[in-house]
Amino acid sequence: MADLYARIAEVDAEVLEALMKALEMRAADPQQRAIRETYFSWLDLNDGARILESGCGTGPVCRDLASRSDAIEIVGLDPSPTFIARAREHPDVGDNLRFEVGDARDMPFDDGAFDIVIFHTCLCHIPDPQVALKEAYRVLRPGGQLSVFDGDYATTTVARDEHDPLQSCADAAIAGLVHDRWLVRRLPALVASCGFAVDRFDSHGYLQSFKPDYLLTIIDRGADMLADGGRIDSDMAAAFKSEARRRVEAGEFYGFIGFASLIAGKPH
Repeated sequence: MADLYARIAEVDAEVLEALMKALEMRAADPQQRAIRETYFSWLDLNDGARILESGCGTGPVCRDLASRSDAIEIVGLDPSPTFIARAREHPDVGDNLRFEVGDARDMPFDDGAFDIVIFHTCLCHIPDPQVALKEAYRVLRPGGQLSVFDGDYATTTVARDEHDPLQSCADAAIAGLVHDRWLVRRLPALVASCGFAVDRFDSHGYLQSFKPDYLLTIIDRGADMLADGGRIDSDMAAAFKSEARRRVEAGEFYGFIGFASLIAGKPH
């Protein structure tokens, strides 16, 4: 199944709405907020910094950055006009934040226009990530910083044992939502090949158990994909979703995704 995000302009309105809801839900999760705080602390977010988030979706990471200081200027870029429209409508969008439609592989910005470029859960969806990284290099000033945060989606699991049927939902969702589930394992070498000097590469575990709002969206999406592909029928898809919620109620749910962050610099 092709990555929905890699062909986001072709996705129908109902699926787009579900994706936007999931993006905002994940961004609001306390664990995800804590992870952002950690890797933000490794960036030079000084007053006057000009920051680009490429693949901003509905804008939660941009809003988080913009709230830190009125003197920081944030630009969010995304190929989906629907995502950008939703981002612009948010009540927390201030004067120091704007959103533009555009492709990470052909950024509509001048050379050296930014101090920091961020790819937050974006690069794994891009069929040609090295092209996007070279564009990030181009639009960064000498001495600027690159930040990549993404899922090691090959680690995604909701299984409690070797033959847990719910894992098929997680596997289907990742196959349909991520272009390259192994990307972060090659990330330092890929970034270095584009001219950057890698400063640090860190892991961030993401575990949901008692209130697994985001992981439930993964199971639901995967069950629907299995049904749409004819691998299961609609009754089985409903049964998978019901079993996931039964586990939550019984305190038996387990879901995990490993994430990684990388900070690199453009040499002077």
